Amino acid sequence: MNATIRTAIATALVLGVAAGPAVAHSAPPPPSASTAVGAPAARTGPTAPTAPTIATPPDAVALRAALAGVGADGKDATAALVRVGGASGGWRGAAGVADVRTGRAALEQGRFRAGSVTKTFTAAVVLQLAAEGRVDLDAPVRRYLPAAFPEAFKADPTVRQLLNHTSGIRAADGPGDSFEVQWEHRFDVTDPREQIAYALAKGPEFDPGEAQHYLNINYTVLGVLIEKVTGTSYESTVARRILRPLGLSGTSFPGRTRTRIQGPHNHGYQAVPRPDGTRELRDVSVWNSSDRWAAGDIISTTADLERFTVALFSGRIVPRARLEEMFTVPAVDDFVTGKKAVLTAGLSRIVLPDGTEAWGKTGGRHGYTTGMGATRDLSRTLVYSVNSTDAKGPDTNPVALGVVMAAFTE
Repeated sequence: MNATIRTAIATALVLGVAAGPAVAHSAPPPPSASTAVGAPAARTGPTAPTAPTIATPPDAVALRAALAGVGADGKDATAALVRVGGASGGWRGAAGVADVRTGRAALEQGRFRAGSVTKTFTAAVVLQLAAEGRVDLDAPVRRYLPAAFPEAFKADPTVRQLLNHTSGIRAADGPGDSFEVQWEHRFDVTDPREQIAYALAKGPEFDPGEAQHYLNINYTVLGVLIEKVTGTSYESTVARRILRPLGLSGTSFPGRTRTRIQGPHNHGYQAVPRPDGTRELRDVSVWNSSDRWAAGDIISTTADLERFTVALFSGRIVPRARLEEMFTVPAVDDFVTGKKAVLTAGLSRIVLPDGTEAWGKTGGRHGYTTGMGATRDLSRTLVYSVNSTDAKGPDTNPVALGVVMAAFTE
């Protein structure tokens, strides 16, 4: 595969891993496989579905090769689960181990922490509320959360700008970026309203709508907005509107107190270097994810995320008129890289050199790297969970990159 394709995919996959700090503590105020079935003016036009963009069946050989080497002794991942679907056929594969101590085979239906894939669920609920006339995407967020925005915060971002990360709100502070620091704080409980208060106290990073900066704080604010508008908790709202209607029985939110993944799951590990040059695979499966909340604490399965993706792209979750927000990239530059924005309301766009477009979302929690996506016409869908040994690292996990390349390139 040529370097241009690899670079395009790797750049897109890293979004969802580096979403900025979320916890406001330190701031002041051999694989087995089976064949199976901004302001409106500052946005680019959505891409309309056309004829199928991928007409060939999934490349089983390439997919199996992408999972080779995954296991207890694997450098990059201890387990991987993959589901490829679409009009041209499907492929399922599982590789590695569920537990490095026992060597048990990876559970194909195992649950995992899906990280920032949560944002797609959050965005879908906000767009449902917009379709119902209960939320105006062009209205300032202050209209719905007046108490959250202090007078000193001069910027006035809209709901749409939260959805597409162009709000200009700064990240809340966390305990630190290193794994060891985060490990020490893994059981901390975080209040989203405190996060918002700390973030807004810093003042805006840029004027709303001027740039795109992928930060969890945007979706933390949206989680609180959902609670204010619906009068119920964020978790119960997502369950009532999405999880139960679609029968996503393997998907849940741990909430502020649960630290374990409920139900069968593959353990997640972080590779920690030892003084002698070897490494320890530290089990990071037990963790409090309240710092990510509406931006990244969902637990799911590949089957559930596949069903969700198909339903979402088919217009069965968000009405098609509002669904266009998820396929509309704001016409601004990325605040960090200076390159053109690629994020939408809950999704990200990848354009391959052959013109094929894929839309999806990635997520990373320690021990788990997740991705879900599809072509707009659902000619190809993909969901994967890779138990990465450096899930929050700066580089794209090689196993995940290989899976995406094999799934979306002919």
